Amino acid sequence: MTCCFLIFAFLLLIFNFFSLKRGLKKLGRVLLWITGILLLLILALIIYVVSVSHIDPPEIADKSALQLQRTQLDTACYTIGNNWFRKSNSGLYELYVEGAPFERGVIYGKLTEELVQRQEDIFVDQIREMIPSRFYLHFLKYFVGWFNRHLADNIAEENKEEIYGISFAAAKGRYDFIGSNYERILNYHAAHDIGHALQNMMLVGCTSFATWADRSADSSLIIGRNFDFYVGDKFAEDKIVAFYRPDKGHRFMMVTWAAFTGVVSGMNEKGLTVTINADKSEIPTGSATPVSLVAREILQYAGNIQEAWIIAQRRKMFVSESFLIGSAADNRAAIIEKTPEGMDMYDPQRHFITCTNHFQGDTLGRLPSNLEQVKESASAYRYERLSELLQQNGPNTVQKTVRILRDRYGLHGRNIGMGNEKAVNQLIAHHGIVFEPARRLVWISTAPWQLGKFVAYDLNKIFSMHGLQENRELYDSALTIPADTFLLTKEYRSFMTFRHLKEQVKKGKEVNLQELIASNPEFYHTYVLAGDYAFRHKRYQEAKQYYQTALTKEIATKQEEMHIRRQLEKCDQP
Repeated sequence: MTCCFLIFAFLLLIFNFFSLKRGLKKLGRVLLWITGILLLLILALIIYVVSVSHIDPPEIADKSALQLQRTQLDTACYTIGNNWFRKSNSGLYELYVEGAPFERGVIYGKLTEELVQRQEDIFVDQIREMIPSRFYLHFLKYFVGWFNRHLADNIAEENKEEIYGISFAAAKGRYDFIGSNYERILNYHAAHDIGHALQNMMLVGCTSFATWADRSADSSLIIGRNFDFYVGDKFAEDKIVAFYRPDKGHRFMMVTWAAFTGVVSGMNEKGLTVTINADKSEIPTGSATPVSLVAREILQYAGNIQEAWIIAQRRKMFVSESFLIGSAADNRAAIIEKTPEGMDMYDPQRHFITCTNHFQGDTLGRLPSNLEQVKESASAYRYERLSELLQQNGPNTVQKTVRILRDRYGLHGRNIGMGNEKAVNQLIAHHGIVFEPARRLVWISTAPWQLGKFVAYDLNKIFSMHGLQENRELYDSALTIPADTFLLTKEYRSFMTFRHLKEQVKKGKEVNLQELIASNPEFYHTYVLAGDYAFRHKRYQEAKQYYQTALTKEIATKQEEMHIRRQLEKCDQP
């Protein structure tokens, strides 16, 4: 409103000036006046943007938790009262926190301080890699601040208090040019939403599904999901399995990373599960409640599908998302589909459900943006492959669910190249996870991606503990699902070679293109990389051959196909 008023005032001044000085002959004085007014306008705009970019932390009456100190039980194992943090021999970190929001946030931060700072280093390094200019980073700071100027108004007070508590563990002074500790951590909770909505980056191209009744071998509800969120290898190195006992709501677990209090995959003590899948969004004009914090509220306060619907209904979001809700109380699953303007409940009216990255409901499924997503993205193909695997495998089990999450092939088992976005397993997953809600069991993948062993946690046992007196393993080793044998193959080693060479190409370094092709010969993107490399080196006929070969492979998206065709045209007109 202030910005609009300033622009109006500026136009009014110009109009009056020319009305009164119509006879003025000296153009220099006119330009001087205009320049002065423009400078005043720019100054006023800067003051406005800076003022609205600042977010004050919540008022906390009792900050005594800041005096708490952690106790070291063993290497990489710490406690504060009943709260604890440790690194498992599986490679996963495990965290338990309890209490009121600010207190548990402070404890969370103190227990994981090294990871909080490391995670931010990784995140900021990734931003610097994309935007190396410090000037543009400062500009980005104010743009994000302006865009998120109403962010705090759309976040529940307890979430803000918890985030504020964690922020005391963030690096002091190192990233002040981005914002205060609290502003940074709060804004990071909306990073996925901003990137997904403003650039349709689709950093989250996930797959999830559930079976129950006659579609599960023992009739129980089983949910599986891949969280295909990729912002670099380092980001996924320090996964945390967090167990929460909040002072209000249900106890729950989630897979997360340091300082992030939102939920992307989790289950509560009532046997209700939440996983999120991104859908195509229109460009928003401002932020609302981050998707992950809507999922967190559902997990903390809902006990069945209807209660999850009511919570999602009262929250306004600024991106489109599907929430796959599994419920032990209902012994079934459903998908809550939500956009900034509307909602749908998708119930398949059968005993299994599948979810990729498009809407399926009667209302949102007909949106032009969703129809475009189905037509032009990898979502519909992956959806078909997932349905095919469920049909082929017969009545589902936890072991079969893991096998599906690890599937690297296309429709009818076709080799579409390793890492193809059309595959259920894109070889980029932050984590794979399986829930068995009736038994309160959850299996979580270990590195790399969802190929390592899946370790099982029993929520009944975890939440019956009263503190951690010694450093010991908490997962149930008898329920461990072994690592994928793919890790022992020549094909896996070739894929690792491909990933290395791909990074070399992106960095502009010299590579052997024949070695690149041999490392992943069925993947269309292998030939795109080779074509782009040859094109940069002005070897246009060679680039043309690579692009033509890429068009014979299974291309993930329409956008990528158009890139290939545009490059082919350029090869003929260098």
